Amino acid sequence: METTRHFTATTYIVNDGATALHEHDRLGIRLPPGGHVDRDELPHEAALREVREETGLDAELVATESSITGPNTRGLPEPAHLMLHDINVHEDGSVGHQHVDHLYYARVDSREIAPNGSDEVGSDGWRWYTPAELSASDLQRDVIDLGREAVSVVDGA
Repeated sequence: METTRHFTATTYIVNDGATALHEHDRLGIRLPPGGHVDRDELPHEAALREVREETGLDAELVATESSITGPNTRGLPEPAHLMLHDINVHEDGSVGHQHVDHLYYARVDSREIAPNGSDEVGSDGWRWYTPAELSASDLQRDVIDLGREAVSVVDGA
């Protein structure tokens, strides 16, 4: 069976030592802003768009870019991590659908979440977590680890 793969972008946003997560209705877990990369977008553009749509905030990526250039070549903001998520796993263990996720860290200048995209979680569905709150939570281990790393990276930048 062939596996379908989609490119996605996720961004852990950080403000004043905390990162924002929302309850994902379909998955039943808390996640940062993110979604599919549109056909006319680059991954870092999708990351910023998803933050704007889901939170109403303008984010500034904390990412390096390659300094190597060429006549038709330039660097792009590099994700903090490149992840592969199995989305549709069948009973026989085969995977029907995966997300190749470009995971970024970013700073925002406010904690006032006001979603402006269609079908987005309302502002009451979001919560800001400090590293200590993440560590004490029952969130998924990867969300805890990445959220703590995001705060450390963004506050240290």
